[in-house]
Amino acid sequence: VLWSDTENVEERIAKEAEEERRQKLKAAENKAKIMEAFLKEKEKEVLQLQEEAKTFITPENLDARIEQCLDNPRNYNFAIDRDGRVVKRTVLA
Repeated sequence: VLWSDTENVEERIAKEAEEERRQKLKAAENKAKIMEAFLKEKEKEVLQLQEEAKTFITPENLDARIEQCLDNPRNYNFAIDRDGRVVKRTVLA
């Protein structure tokens, strides 16, 4: 009877150790997936910022951007109605 109890205890301890190892492995896998998703999101943000940075006005392209604005004037002075339609627009001088 003592041998079987000892074997049962050892078997139970082995099963608990295996279950604990399995849970730690699963937790590590979940953490890795979360980190991978986070890194992909940050990479996406960096790529988006790099794309947006192409249109930034810098000291190097300031003159060209001023010329571009002078060559293509825009009139932002207008009124809209409740439906969002342009009602009145001032004449560009």
